[in-house]
Amino acid sequence: MKTSILFLSVFLFNFAFSQNIMQAPKAKKNPKKLTMHGDTRIDNYYWLNERKNPEVIKYLEAENAHTEAVMKDTEKLQQKLFDEMKGRIKEEDESVPYKHNGYWYLTRFVKGGEYPIFSRKKETLEASEEILCDVNKMAEGHKFYRLGNVKVSPDNKLAAFAADTVGRRIYTIQIKNLETDEILPDKLEKTTGNLVWANDNRTLFYAVQDPQTLRSDKIFKHVLGTSQKDDILIYKEKDETFDCSVNKTKSMKYIFIESSATLSDEYRFIPADEPNAEFEIFQKRERELEYSFDHFGDDFYILTNKDGATNFKLMKTRVNQTNKEFWAEVIPHRENVLLENFEIFKNYLVLDERENGLMHIKIRNWNGAENYEIPFEEEVYTAGTSINLDFDTEILRYGYTSMTTPWSEFSFNMKTLEKRLLKQQEVLGNFDKDNYVTKRLWATARDGEKIPMSLVMRKTQSFNHSTPQPLLLYGYGSYGYSMDATFSSERLSLLDRGFVYVIAHVRGGEDLGRKWYENGKILKKKNTFFDFIDCAKHLTSNNYTSPEHLYANGGSAGGLLMGAVANYAPELFNGIVADVPFVDVVTTMLDDSIPLTTGEYDEWGNPNEKEFYEYIKSYSPYDNVGVKKYPNMLITTGLHDSQVQYWEPAKWTAKLRELKTDDNILILKTDMDSGHGGASGRFESLKETALAYAFYLKLESIKD
Repeated sequence: MKTSILFLSVFLFNFAFSQNIMQAPKAKKNPKKLTMHGDTRIDNYYWLNERKNPEVIKYLEAENAHTEAVMKDTEKLQQKLFDEMKGRIKEEDESVPYKHNGYWYLTRFVKGGEYPIFSRKKETLEASEEILCDVNKMAEGHKFYRLGNVKVSPDNKLAAFAADTVGRRIYTIQIKNLETDEILPDKLEKTTGNLVWANDNRTLFYAVQDPQTLRSDKIFKHVLGTSQKDDILIYKEKDETFDCSVNKTKSMKYIFIESSATLSDEYRFIPADEPNAEFEIFQKRERELEYSFDHFGDDFYILTNKDGATNFKLMKTRVNQTNKEFWAEVIPHRENVLLENFEIFKNYLVLDERENGLMHIKIRNWNGAENYEIPFEEEVYTAGTSINLDFDTEILRYGYTSMTTPWSEFSFNMKTLEKRLLKQQEVLGNFDKDNYVTKRLWATARDGEKIPMSLVMRKTQSFNHSTPQPLLLYGYGSYGYSMDATFSSERLSLLDRGFVYVIAHVRGGEDLGRKWYENGKILKKKNTFFDFIDCAKHLTSNNYTSPEHLYANGGSAGGLLMGAVANYAPELFNGIVADVPFVDVVTTMLDDSIPLTTGEYDEWGNPNEKEFYEYIKSYSPYDNVGVKKYPNMLITTGLHDSQVQYWEPAKWTAKLRELKTDDNILILKTDMDSGHGGASGRFESLKETALAYAFYLKLESIKD
């Protein structure tokens, strides 16, 4: 009898506990008035930005417990998805070696290792391996570990490396003696990880961020064997809309400091052989003048939008005449072709160009011989030049992938036009690219623009207009980043369960050229959201799917996109996954004390000015949460995120839970150990993907 009573008591306790966990947390309200331009907003959850407040941590942990409870019925599925995705990855793998300064460099993975091993071999690939960095050993004892730059000194004797052990992109630089394997006493703390060697093999230039805003604003010079406190400040960027970095030309003859804002660039340079020289300005900053350069022979080659070249053009100038009045045209501006990048060789000029949403690699001979374009066969693909560090060679390396073709590295003889596959990403298991098909679709936006979409699905599926297919629509649309159609072995776990996957190449990216970007930013930002919605409508109206089976995903600025479409058109989607979403746009852009504010005024607008304030407020997801039905939603963040602070998704979740009128799922998952990029490690991040996939599959009642 006592045993039965005890059993009943335990059962009732466990039931009550589970019911309590299943009951969604409710963040307390603590109204704060925020007034600007005579307009007052009430933010009930502003207090969640108190990172060190125990109540905040308790709330985030309660949300995590709620997420775990809601998704508990998918635990086995999540494990299965994780095992599947991990099982497709070749654990013992290595990159294609490339030769530089007498050594072949490669990155390899060992079985069971979460992190890469960086190594090299002298002169030939048959030589013994020298380990530069075994990140598996370096990461021991850390919940988070990310290796940034690894730069070898010109004399090949030292390697400088940068490591972040928190996830806020704050790196410590150390130097390893490659002849003795000892770590030198030099330790450069609280840096961006950006660094470059001078040619004297004892001087390092590196970048440091503002401790509050994390804006990279200072370049220091360090001499080996000295203390960091004695390092010399070489440059400080005083304009809060700019940040700075330091690098080296391909020729290794010049070190340059780049100061960049969204619409303007300014460079300073010195000979790499003269680390104590005064940096000379290449071309003074001008509003809306963008440029970058590389060096070859007696000339600098400049990629620029000078004189209204919206899609950029290539120019050159003598090394002692760098002001723009001396720049001469090499490749002219073209209205329908975006010049993205260039590579210089002794006998050839290679161009990475984007036309009609697809990449093209074009080769020009300096002697005026016939130009050549590398042909690609698939309807939708991505291609671009790879690591090409040698000048005097006929061989070009480039990469190619599509939504059905794993990443492939090729060598191409620019003289004989012979192509050779060096390596293709190996996908373990029963993967066969011929089981899948990729195609390009076009949706018509409400203003008449044609929006490209890239689709992939299994060939066995057919759109017979009778059975709606589950479809995941992905979008980003900010900063001019093009969301190219690339392969994902992880995505196979959705495709093989009947999902169709589509990328919407919305305005705000550069998918169709620079104007595509210009028409999706600042006071035209809503084009990004409406393009995505119109792509969704195209897919449903043409019976590719239906609102009951349509899902959306985006992260960071793509999370802003998710928040906006959830407000504008919640009825179109059954579920949305918003990763590290930038959703509290007004408040964030008014706070210049946090990272990524002042440098973003040319992307979103400066809300200190009334016109921009009103426009941003009209779409900011957090400010526009309404009393209405919302789709099922999974929202993710990282406690140490330096790009989108954790409190934005936390506040958004709290407000959604307060106002939404439906019983749909709303869960928030906070990684308490990571930042903007999610978990570190090769396989650990797959658990985050498995959770998202299980969320979609749960909503589709797919249990296996």
